[in-house]
Parts: sequence; C-alpha cells; structure tokens
Amino acid sequence: MSDVRPALVKFFRTPKGLLIVALTVLIPLAGSTSGLGVIAPGVVAAALAAMLVDAPILRYREGSWSVPDGALLTGLLVAMVLSPFGPWYVAAISAVVGVLSKYLLRGRSANVFNPAALALVVAFYLFDAGHSWWGALPELPVAALAALFATGLYIANRVNKMPAVLAFLGVHFLLFTLTAFVGDPAKVAELYREPDLHAALFFAFFMVTDPPTSPPKARDQVVFGVITAVVSYLVFELVGAVYFLLAGLLVANGWEAWRRYRVRALRTAQ
Repeated sequence: MSDVRPALVKFFRTPKGLLIVALTVLIPLAGSTSGLGVIAPGVVAAALAAMLVDAPILRYREGSWSVPDGALLTGLLVAMVLSPFGPWYVAAISAVVGVLSKYLLRGRSANVFNPAALALVVAFYLFDAGHSWWGALPELPVAALAALFATGLYIANRVNKMPAVLAFLGVHFLLFTLTAFVGDPAKVAELYREPDLHAALFFAFFMVTDPPTSPPKARDQVVFGVITAVVSYLVFELVGAVYFLLAGLLVANGWEAWRRYRVRALRTAQ
C-alpha cells in the first residue's frame, strides 16, 4: 500500500491523470439531468470496451501489463459526446475504433489523429449516431458553464496547451460573429447558446489539447488552433455536418503529423 499511494499521486499529476479526474467529476454533474441510469450504459460500455482492447496490445508492445489509461480517456470522451439515448454498443464500438486508430494510423512517435474525434466521425457514418455533447453540461444552469470553464482552463494550463485553446476559441467565435454581421444571424445564433457553446468549450479544453496529436511549442499551437477553427467553420458553412468541430481537429491533426515529419526530415538532412 505504501508503494501504491505515491504511484497514484504521481499518476494523477500527469496530463492523462488530470484529465481522467476532470472527466470523472464532470460525468455525474452532466448526468444529473438525464439521470445516471441513462448515461451509465454508454459510459461504462465505452470505457470497458476501449480498455479491454487496449490492454493486451499494450502488453504485447511493452512486455508487461499496464493500465490502459489512454483508452479509458478515449472511451469517456466518446461517451460524453454521443447521445446517451443511443444503444450502448454504439459507444462501445466507437471507442474501440478510436483505440485501434492509435495503432493503425500513426507516425514514428505518436498516433496521427485524436482517437476520440476520429471515432465520433466514424460513428456518425456507421450508425448515424447523434452528437449531443451532454458531457459539456449543456442542460445545467449557467454556474455549470463556469465550472466547465474553470476546469478546462486548469487542464489546458497544466498540459501547456493554452495557446492552442485561445487560438481556436478566438478564431472560432470571430468567424461566426463576422458571419452574423455579413449574413443571416439566425443561422449562427445557435453557436452562442447551449449546447453548441458548451460543446465548443469542452472541445477546446479537452480535445484540442490532446498532447500526442497537438504541437508542444506555442507558435505551432497557435497555427494548430487556427487551422482547427477555420476548417470547422468551413465544414459548418459548406456542409453543415454535426461533426464540424471534429472535422477541423482531424485536419489540424494531419497538419501536425506533416509538420513533425518535415522537422525530422530536415534534421536528418543536416
């Protein structure tokens, strides 16, 4: 027990540990309106399925058993975005898709795409799955939005991804505000109300900041956030897809993978 406690404290100070704590705090808050009995099947199914698939893969790759914390995060994020009223197996299969994508679509040092974002887009096409973003607390009072904002700021600061968050949110709301002035305000008004406002904050704080798929340096993070915002805006305006935020992130993930490849290539050439 004396060895376990320091290890747990150390883990929960890591980016993954902090995010797990944040999500496990938000889940019961978010589920208090729909009811824990409604959200539990999807959350449990997604988390367990993701971990059960990832655990033996990690065992094979690393030579020893370890807690698949990355898979747990993927499962929680997937479940918190999908509609809680959908079948539990949709959340489970989607989470498994996200976990497998980490190994099938990767560069030399890390996976290319945010696993949860890719899984949610796949789920939309495979199951016509709805995205309610219930984990972003859209059905709770305004005070809940403040709690989401404070939690998100803390996480983004601890993982050193604040430039990406600020760049995304700044450009995201700037583009839609300009659109409201030069076009039809009613078309974009929903983005300033729940659940879309909550979804944008949740997305920025907990998905744009994913360390393996986003840049470490501030300058590159700004570019990353801008790409995410611009592409998601274009997808919303031109396609109107429910996954417009996720589409922007996946394109930015692709840019980041290309940037890392170019950096390695230049270093090798020298």
